[in-house]
Amino acid sequence: MTSTATKSSYPDQARKTLCRNPFLSIKFFVFCHGLLQLSQLLVSGYLKSSISTIERRYGLSSQTSGLLASFNEVGNTLLIVFISYFGSRVHRPRFIGCGAILVSLAGFLMSLPHFITGPYEYDQSVASMFSNTTDLCQPGVPGSRGNLSDAGCTPHAARENHEVLLVMFIAQALLGIGGVPIQPFGISYIDDFASERNSPLYLGILFSVTVIGPGVAFMLGSAMLRFYVDIDKVAGDEVQLTNKDPRWVGAWWLGFLVAASLVALSAVPYFFFPREMPKEVASGKEKSSKKSEDVLSQLRSTSDHVQNLSLTQFIKHFPLVLLRNLRHPVYLLVVLAQVNLSAMVAGLATFMGKFLERQFSLTASLANMIIGAVNIPGAMVGIVVGGAILKRFQMSLRQCSAMCVLGMFLCLLVAFPLLFLGCPTQKVAGVTYSESSEFGHHALECNLQCDCPEKAYNPICGSNAIEYISPCSAGCRVVHIDADNNSVLNYTNCSCISENGFAKPGTCGTSCSHLFLPFVVLSCLAGILASTSHTPSFMLILRSIQPEDKSFAVGIQFMLLRVLAWMPGPVLYGSAIDTTCILWEKKCDRKAACRYYDNNLFRQRYLGLQFFFEVGTFLCFVTVYVILRRQEREARNAAETKADPEKEKLAGNSIKTPESKV
Repeated sequence: MTSTATKSSYPDQARKTLCRNPFLSIKFFVFCHGLLQLSQLLVSGYLKSSISTIERRYGLSSQTSGLLASFNEVGNTLLIVFISYFGSRVHRPRFIGCGAILVSLAGFLMSLPHFITGPYEYDQSVASMFSNTTDLCQPGVPGSRGNLSDAGCTPHAARENHEVLLVMFIAQALLGIGGVPIQPFGISYIDDFASERNSPLYLGILFSVTVIGPGVAFMLGSAMLRFYVDIDKVAGDEVQLTNKDPRWVGAWWLGFLVAASLVALSAVPYFFFPREMPKEVASGKEKSSKKSEDVLSQLRSTSDHVQNLSLTQFIKHFPLVLLRNLRHPVYLLVVLAQVNLSAMVAGLATFMGKFLERQFSLTASLANMIIGAVNIPGAMVGIVVGGAILKRFQMSLRQCSAMCVLGMFLCLLVAFPLLFLGCPTQKVAGVTYSESSEFGHHALECNLQCDCPEKAYNPICGSNAIEYISPCSAGCRVVHIDADNNSVLNYTNCSCISENGFAKPGTCGTSCSHLFLPFVVLSCLAGILASTSHTPSFMLILRSIQPEDKSFAVGIQFMLLRVLAWMPGPVLYGSAIDTTCILWEKKCDRKAACRYYDNNLFRQRYLGLQFFFEVGTFLCFVTVYVILRRQEREARNAAETKADPEKEKLAGNSIKTPESKV
């Protein structure tokens, strides 16, 4: 009796133990994994939110910053293929934890340049007034300031700049390597130990986090860039800049510390999860339809077929599967469509903040807030709507392709007007504006006696609505100071501004702020329409290939997206942006960051690339639709021929082909 009671009570005790131990609960794993994915996306997404600030701080071209933004894909691409092989062969939670530690290390490394370099330096109007140096026009001292801008061009300064880039590129490579196991291993672990009823819900939560994450990263960037870059090195009253000044550099490094700390905390629980946990038991009677089972099998990152292969067999098998899938026209075209979309998203995500700053004279903080609060949620809405439509109407493959075609066509209609919604290039004396017919003098002759340093940059806006790159270039001799906060009120006695004109510190900005709201609305709507094709295109891939190739095909898909889109996309956009620069900052006789762009060219090339990729996506989906419609017609004709004996006789041997057996 005693032994029987003990045996009967043992399952209850074991169940209570399981309930008390959170590390044996798949729900707790889902919570931890959602938190980790959000933290990981904060690290990777935060760089894109602060890219223009990092350019300004370290004198980088857009091409270099684009290469930096895409470099994390290098480490990721080299290892992602083998995730299909390893699957459940390893202790997945520990691998995820180790990857998270690498991601955290990468985040801390990204902030390191701030601590190994000196304070940020810029032309200071107030200081120059007392120290008699750069900014004001001083005709009495010819040639005394010619080399001031080269004072920092020491071998140490050049080496310091190379060290900054090296540290950042190493950090990005580590970020890519650390991120490899996080999502695939997390998804397969959940799918293995969650109940069939709850697994889609858990995976849906994780996928929604991957969409929300970049938005949170841009909001974090918006908050951090409000602080001055050297907030830890200089007192607040020593900073003479406001965040509206074009020389302003925000605390770009602070967000990396926050995000990296969150990743480090999120990594800790993974070292306590078991290699395998008890299968979750769903409440109530579990009834799984055939469709839900299909969805689960599509989401599995590994298959029994893959798990039975040795590593050598896997490596030999991979090229064969790759070629077999790439020969499939629907798979190849859908992947090419996604490559176009991903390249567009990669470029837009990296440089949209910079575009808004330059085109509409926004602060970096406000530009990030717009992207994080409007554009990214818009894309999320599009993905949800596309999935809901797909579920509601139970679409066939041809209908999925038709939905993709319609979404991209409407996106093109909405995106086309964006090419014309923007601001003209501001008038900058000696840069975009060299002669004034109104005053009858050359804009560069009026300050010849001032002996202005060529590399000085302290923009002011004259009362004639013309911008000058420094008070000296406007011929200003007097500066008026606000004694209360030690800031510049205005400049007077300016020889380049007629009728005793004056100038105020800062840029003149743009005169088309009324176009900003329509631009944001249309760009958000275009993002929603393009995103509706996300789920249907994924279903086209999963349903058009052989079941045993699904895990390989999805792995190949993401590998191609990284190699053909996420890696070259930001570099391509950055190179296009650099071609529109009309005044480069010079550091030690090399081009650094761009000070002024041709706004019209910037808009046409930046948004023109977006439109080009959207057209490519549209054409790929149209071709897929044509192929699927032809296949449906051939299948219907074959079925009718087989059903009608008379037609079958007339057809003779025409239907006895190898293709008819498929």
